[in-house]
Amino acid sequence: MAQVFIPSQLTAYTDGATRVEAMGATVGEVLDDLDRRFPGLKFRVIDEQDRVRKHMRLFIGQDETRSVGAPLSESGELLIFGALSGG
Repeated sequence: MAQVFIPSQLTAYTDGATRVEAMGATVGEVLDDLDRRFPGLKFRVIDEQDRVRKHMRLFIGQDETRSVGAPLSESGELLIFGALSGG
């Protein structure tokens, strides 16, 4: 299973967990698996056209991806980051 790192602004969906495991061969499949267990999480990361939301950043290891079709190894890491704003 892939390790998925959840940003603090999404931990309300994961009962406070900042690291969870998920199954899938692509970023999209991993997010689908997470959404089955944590309903609503995927919609905060991916929009209605299956694109990564502008304020979200996804990394497979150290490499950023904007594609839900990006491959993810079974023992890979998916890091989800959300932009912070303020003034």
